[in-house]
Amino acid sequence: MGASDFSVRGRRVVVVGAARSGIAAAELLAARGAAVTLSEMRGSVEAGDRLQGLGVTLELGGHRAETFAAADLVVTSPGVPLEQPVFEAARTRGVEIIGELELAWRWIAGRVIAITGTKGKSTTTTLVGRMLEAAGARAMVGGNIGTPLSAHVESSTPDTVHVVETSSFQLETTTSFRPWIAVWLNFAVDHLDRHPSVGAYASAKARIFANQTADDWAVVNADDRTVMERSAGIAARRMPFALSGGIAEGVVVDGDWIVKRTAAGIERLVPLAAVELTGRHMLNNVLAATAATSLAGAPSTAMVEALRGFRGLAHVMEPAGQVAGVRFVNDSKATNVEAACRSIESFPRGVVAIVGGRFKGGHLRELRAPLAEHGRAVVAVGEAAPLVRAALEGVVPIVEAHSMREAVERAYQAAAPDGVVLLAPACASFDWFRDYAERGETFKEEVARLARGGYSG
Repeated sequence: MGASDFSVRGRRVVVVGAARSGIAAAELLAARGAAVTLSEMRGSVEAGDRLQGLGVTLELGGHRAETFAAADLVVTSPGVPLEQPVFEAARTRGVEIIGELELAWRWIAGRVIAITGTKGKSTTTTLVGRMLEAAGARAMVGGNIGTPLSAHVESSTPDTVHVVETSSFQLETTTSFRPWIAVWLNFAVDHLDRHPSVGAYASAKARIFANQTADDWAVVNADDRTVMERSAGIAARRMPFALSGGIAEGVVVDGDWIVKRTAAGIERLVPLAAVELTGRHMLNNVLAATAATSLAGAPSTAMVEALRGFRGLAHVMEPAGQVAGVRFVNDSKATNVEAACRSIESFPRGVVAIVGGRFKGGHLRELRAPLAEHGRAVVAVGEAAPLVRAALEGVVPIVEAHSMREAVERAYQAAAPDGVVLLAPACASFDWFRDYAERGETFKEEVARLARGGYSG
């Protein structure tokens, strides 16, 4: 639990960015007696009237250095680059700059299970919440998924377990954030459009362990070299999990069960038959969730109950329909190369992958191996289409599309009569769409149109 003596009453606080996290932080700060200014690059804020009713001052259309220089505290939203010159005005005066996650942590009364990783965060966070609820715990799920942690502060009690998805952008602005159980799922190159280097990205992720003590736990992927190297020597006790099974102690698959191996023996946790998710990477998420909830005291019966009927989240390996003999799968949340690789590998053969968008780093050539084994064709889309073609030429046929409608139609042509059309972009969505969710919804709408006989080819 956070530092309950932290106070902002009467202090001038600038909140930077008016997306979900920024709005939640501004509301919380206003409720705690701060003089809040919400600074936003856009010219309008959806919740503007409500915020002004709470006494929040809105500065829209750009950040002002004089406002930052006059602040007693600056709180940033996760999507805000810290390299902007206006932050220097605050740093020069010694003003503390923290993120929304750090702010909320200082006031919550309950314990935190925090989950990070390059892929699988949302699925694992959701599963941990479901497992704890099935065990009768008072669990609140949020952070980078759903509700910002700041919105949970007023409802937090000492017996609350906050299950928090944490991104690298959130973790890099933490100073005292200390999860009771910290989960690092995996690491791959991503977000190089924001982080200056792969090492900086890894360091931001590793901050999830920075303030833990010997009373805390770190759930770590023993199959991931970066995770193991970056968690070596931390103060928390490590609980490894490994899909490969190659560890003497920890959570693994053993026969038809997910089990926990300890020096005392083997404890069966979840039968594999209870897992209804598609793909080995999804099973990896289940291993991590069972490891975390086992440490939190959840019985195996609760884990099994939580998995029953759980087929994943929207835009994460989401079945999107079938037209004739062709299946459609929406994995719009596969916004990096590693996630797209795991998606493609989830099907035995016949994959036509829709790949592209706004490139944010990594090596698209890493898609060559899974496509050679599992792929039938690639439809390249968005700003990254030329990069996709250059990286994947010669492995499978590549065609380009200039809209989601055209992408779905061309993929259907290539996948017929019995293949899988997989939206696994390996890129961000911001060239054509507001976010990955809008991209996924558009994909599903075009599949539905195709199923109704709307093919224009």
